[in-house]
Amino acid sequence: MSLTKEQIVLAAVEVLDAEGVAGLNMRRLGVQLDSAATAMYYHVENKDRLVELAADHVFGEIGLPDPAVTGWREAAAELARGAHRMVVRHFWLIPAMSTHVVYGPNKARYDDHCLAVYESAGFEGAQADQAAASVLMFVLGAAQGEAAESALRAKVRRAGADEEKRMSRAEADMVEIARSFPRLRARLQPDHPTGGDLFEFGLAALLDGLDLKLA
Repeated sequence: MSLTKEQIVLAAVEVLDAEGVAGLNMRRLGVQLDSAATAMYYHVENKDRLVELAADHVFGEIGLPDPAVTGWREAAAELARGAHRMVVRHFWLIPAMSTHVVYGPNKARYDDHCLAVYESAGFEGAQADQAAASVLMFVLGAAQGEAAESALRAKVRRAGADEEKRMSRAEADMVEIARSFPRLRARLQPDHPTGGDLFEFGLAALLDGLDLKLA
């Protein structure tokens, strides 16, 4: 059975989720699909284009709430939560966005709906652009920590036991350094209160600010 472009993109997402951008190549993709690496080139010209297609594909996972049903603020919050969950699932997306042009029908669909939500709130023109961009920047920043941790785990899996030992030593060094600073030392204690859901805290603060802009 011949491969389709959709099959290749879906397999690329699976490889990227497991190994990151560094782990993706046509040979690895051929193994994933039980096919010759050369078969990929009938549909995708190179690895960079494949990363771009995979990145656009995952933007299609984000649901699009209707602000006429939920109100603009809840719709904006759901868009942000959906984007955050998607980026955390696909840790490779943030580094990919820094080195590739990530744009296609799914990203455009997401962007257009974001603008519609902020326009429904009363933002006009450049203000709607600024509101949508500010929330997306917050989402990417909030997901950075979890994405970086997943990327590090992928790197350790590729490198093997020696890298795992090195990371364990680095983590122990980080804890030891933190002990020299009183506020960081307090946060190492098991009974120290946690910060709660930092994403929801930041999202609420950002939407509060947008509410004030409207007022």
